[in-house]
Amino acid sequence: MQKYGTIYTVRGDTMSNDKWTLELSEYIKQGEPEKKEKAKTWETAIGLQDVDGLKPSEYLLDTAKEHIEGNISIDEAKKRINNYYEQSNERKKEENTEEADKVSVRITEILSEKAFNFSPTEMLSIHKRLFTGIYDDAGKYRNYNFIKKEWILNDDTVTYSSYETLKDTIEYDFNQEKEFSYKDLSLDESIKHLCRFVSNIWQVHPFCEGNTRTTAVFLIKYLRTFGFNVKTQVFADNAWYFRNALVRANYKNYEKNVFEDISFLEKFFDNLLTNTKYELKNRYMHIDYKEHIEAINSNVNHQSLEEQAILNIIKANSSIKQDEIATRINKSVRTVKKYMSEMQKKGLIERKNGKRDGEWIIKGK
Repeated sequence: MQKYGTIYTVRGDTMSNDKWTLELSEYIKQGEPEKKEKAKTWETAIGLQDVDGLKPSEYLLDTAKEHIEGNISIDEAKKRINNYYEQSNERKKEENTEEADKVSVRITEILSEKAFNFSPTEMLSIHKRLFTGIYDDAGKYRNYNFIKKEWILNDDTVTYSSYETLKDTIEYDFNQEKEFSYKDLSLDESIKHLCRFVSNIWQVHPFCEGNTRTTAVFLIKYLRTFGFNVKTQVFADNAWYFRNALVRANYKNYEKNVFEDISFLEKFFDNLLTNTKYELKNRYMHIDYKEHIEAINSNVNHQSLEEQAILNIIKANSSIKQDEIATRINKSVRTVKKYMSEMQKKGLIERKNGKRDGEWIIKGK
């Protein structure tokens, strides 16, 4: 007999917890390397709880600061949090902070470790470490199907993998990624591929709960193996956006003329891994929200990945020819000319000194 469930997600743009953000950011601003890195990790760990609308307690913030200051180890921080919730207290139950606190300190521990193994087993291990004692099925694949009604989809759902095939599906996705070569790819091409990989493994939704937080922790550790300087504050500030971007990357409804759209996830990755600063707004991803197209087009700081790739190439070689650019980004010359014509209209670039011996200038630089 098939098991089936429905889960509701009905949140829109959310406000971050100003107190913990402000207090942890002070350590980041101070610039002491060890404290700065610890604060960034805590900031990410706590920010990721927003995926499920969870907020930390004051006690967790105090514990985090003690760890950042070097007064206690991460093991001692974990013990403090566990002991705190072992004490029966009605106020703690009312605050509903236990999951946020315990998972935050565990994420901090995992992200502080260098060890990593690219495999489904690693994802299972991360899930188990994050949610043991919180979910009964921590570290286990789900054994039932479900739907999640999403506010950005007008209460429709992404179609997730069947529980009967999810193990084979996720192993296939991992094997495909292992066999893929990033050699000779541009940064933008690499980001596009990484987005698709992450989107695919999230769509499998291997666990009953905690999929997005597990995916995020796994992703950060995987990106570090590439040598990326992951801007973890992007996760801290935009965890809910990250989840909604994964939703849009995996949803299609032909009757409503809505198709899988990975562009939102690509913008998140661009901010995460490059110096771009796209405006990441959850409401832009709602299937009925059209105004964001005009908002994006009106701001020259919002470029498509193809445009950003062209800008990066021009930055390295201002005299490069359009046919060379076409080869670099794997597009036709005609398509590149169209892109660059549009970029000139937007005021992103201009041509100096003619077609033959001229050069491309990035405006506003």
